[in-house]
Amino acid sequence: MLDLETCYRVLELEPGATLEDVNRAYRDLVFIWHPDRIPKDNVRLVEKAQEKIKQINDARDQLRQHIHKYGSHASGRTNQRQSYRQASTSAGTTASPPREHRSDPYYQSNPYAYRSYQTSREQQGSSYSQRHNHTYGTYSRQRTAAPPPPEPPRTTPPHKDMSGVNLQGANLSEKDFEGRNLSHANLSHADLSDAFLHRVILHRANLRHANLFRANLLQADLSYADLQEANLIGADLSGADLRGADLRGAKMSQGNRLLVKLTGARLSGAIMPDGHVHP
Repeated sequence: MLDLETCYRVLELEPGATLEDVNRAYRDLVFIWHPDRIPKDNVRLVEKAQEKIKQINDARDQLRQHIHKYGSHASGRTNQRQSYRQASTSAGTTASPPREHRSDPYYQSNPYAYRSYQTSREQQGSSYSQRHNHTYGTYSRQRTAAPPPPEPPRTTPPHKDMSGVNLQGANLSEKDFEGRNLSHANLSHADLSDAFLHRVILHRANLRHANLFRANLLQADLSYADLQEANLIGADLSGADLRGADLRGAKMSQGNRLLVKLTGARLSGAIMPDGHVHP
């Protein structure tokens, strides 16, 4: 298991990053390092990408759990408390004797005398607290205890099963739908530009005229989806299932240049933009 410092370093973030920062960094790094983007004949790079993706996934999962439990600024507060305790300890070891004993030859000649004096005073103070129900220690702890931070706002949908949902015309740019079930969903005219749709299920979904510019659709299930007139320029469909999908009129190229990544995509039975059926 990676420690927090390593998690921040893997995702190229600073301590105190928000959940939104973590998700954005994760999307960017997965887009760069996903093994499906590496030529299969380059074994060394494929293995490196697989190891990198494992680290990225572990770092993202641990930081998500940490932020949900403690808040995005927990690390900063922990460091402050540690610094305060260290400063207090350092101050205690170099503290001077009480003023009334500074001229006492005994304290001047014995460098360890004050430590004994301090222990005696602490014992007296403890006894005093018990006799007089003194609550200063409790009050002090209550004052220094940091209140629990509010839970950070969600940047991902709350449920994985969103089948049949109506998101027609919705602004979903840069949203994280990783692994969500959006089968039969209505996403026509929706803005999904730069959305993270890794392994999302869009079986028979309505994506007519949807804007999927630069969307990450790695290993997405788009079987029998309606993608007519959708903008797929810059989208990554590596490993996606497009069997039986309707792509008539979809924007996938400029002139003779294909501008969609289709490495490993399954296209059997798909209706291509020009109307012909892929074998």
